[in-house]
Amino acid sequence: MSSTRITLLAAALALTGCAFAPPAKPPAPPSPLHYAVEPTPADSAKADGVAQHFSLGARAVPAWWRMYNNDTLNAWVGEGLRNNPSLTATQHTLQAAHQLLRAQVGANMLPTLDAQSQVSRQRAIGFPGLGPPTNLYDVYAGQFALSYNFDLFGATRHGIEQTAAQVDQQSYEFDAAKRALAANIVIAAINAASLAEQLDTSERLSVLAHRQADLTEHAYQLGAASHDDFLSVQQQAASIDTSIPGLRAQALRARHALAVLMGRTPDQAPSNLRLADLQLPTDVPVSVPSELLQQRPDVLAAEAAVHAASAQVGVATANLFPHISLSASIGTAAFNPSNVFTAAGSIWSAGVGLTQPIFHGGALMAQRKAAIADYNAALAHYQQAVLNAFQNVADTLTALDQDALALQAASSEAAVAEQSFNDTDARYRLGAVSYPETVLSEQHLQNARLAQIQARAARMTDTAALFQAMGTPFPISESSSSSIRAIRR
Repeated sequence: MSSTRITLLAAALALTGCAFAPPAKPPAPPSPLHYAVEPTPADSAKADGVAQHFSLGARAVPAWWRMYNNDTLNAWVGEGLRNNPSLTATQHTLQAAHQLLRAQVGANMLPTLDAQSQVSRQRAIGFPGLGPPTNLYDVYAGQFALSYNFDLFGATRHGIEQTAAQVDQQSYEFDAAKRALAANIVIAAINAASLAEQLDTSERLSVLAHRQADLTEHAYQLGAASHDDFLSVQQQAASIDTSIPGLRAQALRARHALAVLMGRTPDQAPSNLRLADLQLPTDVPVSVPSELLQQRPDVLAAEAAVHAASAQVGVATANLFPHISLSASIGTAAFNPSNVFTAAGSIWSAGVGLTQPIFHGGALMAQRKAAIADYNAALAHYQQAVLNAFQNVADTLTALDQDALALQAASSEAAVAEQSFNDTDARYRLGAVSYPETVLSEQHLQNARLAQIQARAARMTDTAALFQAMGTPFPISESSSSSIRAIRR
């Protein structure tokens, strides 16, 4: 066979390696017309004087927490992104993965050249009757050894492509961790502020309940109230008192959680913000479904996992075919140091090795079938990640729309309760109503304010959740995509 035919055959065999792996990119995902059961409205209901506008087709906002217009909150998020130990560990793990990828490329895609030297003293058995029974001698040797594995069927290329895809997956997971950390800090800050205000309101309710209990007890003693009335107000006061320790514990836990997210110890937790100090973002981006999937690191990570699984199938398939390796060495050796670098001591070797798997007890075929099963599993995980992303956006959009309605109702109730209390208090000062009626009116007001605080906080946290669901396009600091492109070339 001529050298030209041999070259053409080798090239054809090399090209067959491209068909050893299934598609690296998953099938096109669904593209729904809108996220939720009902189309996304252009604007939410108006509450607290604010109607949020949903900008359909807009891209995600990187530093979305700045839209709350609070410098302290911005500083907390920045501190967390710098100092959170879990995020730092993820970043170092990603850096290690990049270096391991570079090591794999260098060790497998290029020839290896090593310098070797040896000095030894040996004892050999002599031939009977031809000299001393044993020979003692020294050996001095030095050489360069070259080796290279021909990747005719793509085992090496697919292996490196698998590692590169896994690095991409870790890069996206690092981005997802940054997004989650920013969102968790914002939500923890809002929850801590809400719980603190709920605690203050509940403590005021406790004072009013005990005041009402004292007034009812006095009326009972005068015969102006029944015993059941007295017991009822006492039970109400006790019920409020029972809820306060748990609420206080929640408020402290929220501050502790915020401190840890920022990389602090719990005793260094920052002071609470006030909900009034946070401005609700009025312009909220809602990306189209096709762009959403390119902005969600969890979906991109699942896509990279499909790529890695595809490359693993290529590796397992290529392992069924011959493996060819080249080795060569050149150097010098002598029994005397003075003769090491002379022409008489020159040594060299060259060889080509061919290994064709014949029988491995079915292990190689089983490994290929396992790789195919893993690939199918990765496809299913990707499809689930896409569905979860759509559901996440649908749920947060629905929650925001309902939060506005709930806050609208709570604010209306609080406004009516405040007006009623002001009227009752004014009439009390004129002597037109009794003091117990004023206490009862303020209780209604504080209960309405409690519901308003909860509704206002829910609207703010769900807004943060929607920004989180949209995906934040943090740049990947060290992408392995260039390594994949280099491998494909």
